[in-house]
Amino acid sequence: MDRSRFAPTTSGPAHPGTLVAALLCWLDARSRGASIGLRLEDIDPTRCTSLRAHELRDALAWFGLDWDDESRQSDHLPAHERALDRLAAQHELYPCDCSRSEVKRVGLRAADGGYRYPGSCRAQPLPAAGWRSCDSALRFRLEPGWIAPPDESGLDLAQDPAAAMGDPVLRRRDGAVAYQLAVVVDDAEQAVTRIVRGRDLAPSTAIQVMLQRSLGLATPAYRHHLLLLEEQGGKFAKLHGAVGWRELREHYSPERLCGFLARVVGLTESTDETSPRELVADFDWARISRDDALIRWRDGELSCLGYRPAETEPGVS
Repeated sequence: MDRSRFAPTTSGPAHPGTLVAALLCWLDARSRGASIGLRLEDIDPTRCTSLRAHELRDALAWFGLDWDDESRQSDHLPAHERALDRLAAQHELYPCDCSRSEVKRVGLRAADGGYRYPGSCRAQPLPAAGWRSCDSALRFRLEPGWIAPPDESGLDLAQDPAAAMGDPVLRRRDGAVAYQLAVVVDDAEQAVTRIVRGRDLAPSTAIQVMLQRSLGLATPAYRHHLLLLEEQGGKFAKLHGAVGWRELREHYSPERLCGFLARVVGLTESTDETSPRELVADFDWARISRDDALIRWRDGELSCLGYRPAETEPGVS
């Protein structure tokens, strides 16, 4: 049976972008008769709290979404450690003492808009006592090579991850497991066969496929969708902090908000009130906008200002 998941980070309140991503993932699964779980990604101790996790679950329930099962990423630490054991045994793990500022100072731009790790610590071996005794960050040694995962939306995910992104951190200096490893291991542990997520995560796909191959894990099907963008400092960036769930519900019922978001992404032709369950029967990816939507929150109202072609480019020139 096909299995999907919605896996939001519990680092802040749900916002319209969170709800659109959840809605599209949920509709994709429900329209296919697939199983779908909610996985609360809460492994970053500096940003994630139990209160935020509860708030996120409450927001999704208020919006009208249900799940076949729920889990917390922090409960999966033993599986993450087993993966690190395997990578260490395969000599694909090494300690790194470089700070973010040092990486940024080198100035190599990455495909995701950040800075690519230049490989300064690649020659460092793990301590004789193993990776658990290491106080440094741990990186995954990427071998050069072109990876071209298919994407159902037609997005070009082809990339040489070593050149485009650089060796990723898999365990941070503070001991927290990093996103790239956790998401790959958790998807495999939960038998996820299909991943539906926003285009902002597309540049990570090739690295995740390389990790899957190193760990002997199956590669799920991928589909990346549009983002909601808001104006920040004169330019549009991913909608995140403009308005949270608690403020939204002071001005919108879940049905009214669902109607607005359904119209923005192309599911409906009007903003009439609706619910996720009412959208299942007519759900079709062919109707979903391929362009990112420009959203404004002002005086208690959401409005769509138009659309802009996506700029995400997983590859590197």
